[in-house]
Amino acid sequence: MVRSLEGKHPKYFEAILQLRETSDEVKAWVDKEIIYLNIIVPRIEKAKGTKNGWDYYLADNNQGRQIGTRLQQKFGGFYLVTSSLHTKIDNKEKYRVTILFRESPFRKGEKVMYNEEEYTVKMMTKDILLQNNKTGQKIHLKYKDMNLIKKVNDHEF
Repeated sequence: MVRSLEGKHPKYFEAILQLRETSDEVKAWVDKEIIYLNIIVPRIEKAKGTKNGWDYYLADNNQGRQIGTRLQQKFGGFYLVTSSLHTKIDNKEKYRVTILFRESPFRKGEKVMYNEEEYTVKMMTKDILLQNNKTGQKIHLKYKDMNLIKKVNDHEF
C-alpha cells in the first residue's frame, strides 16, 4: 500500500493523518479508503508513545482533508486540521497539513453519563446530540468536550 508520488522524492508528503485512541475497525476502514480513493501514502508509522496510534504520511493534503472528513462523518470523534508553512518555492508558499482524529469511546444509541445525569447518544455528526433519559431534554456538545461524557454499561443502571 505504501507508494510515492511520481516525480517526487520517495518520502515526499504534504499531510499527516494522525489516528489516536482508535479501534482496529477505524484503522481497517482508513486502509480501505486509501485504496478506494487511490491516495498515495509514502509511509505509515505506529505513533510513538501511544497504544492505538498511527501516522499516515499522505502525498496530497486535499486527499488528507477528504479522508479526515469522511472518517469523522463515519465514526464521530474529535477531528482537527492544522497547517504550517513548510517552504516557499518561486514565491509560492507550500503548507503541510496535519489531520488529527480521536475516536469517540461511545456510539449512537448508547447510554452515557454527562454532568452526573444519564443520557442517550442520539446523533454524532458535526457535534454530539444527547437526550436526557429522565427529562427528555436534548443538548449539543462539541467533540472537544467528549472526554466529559462517560460510556455506561447497561448493568450499571
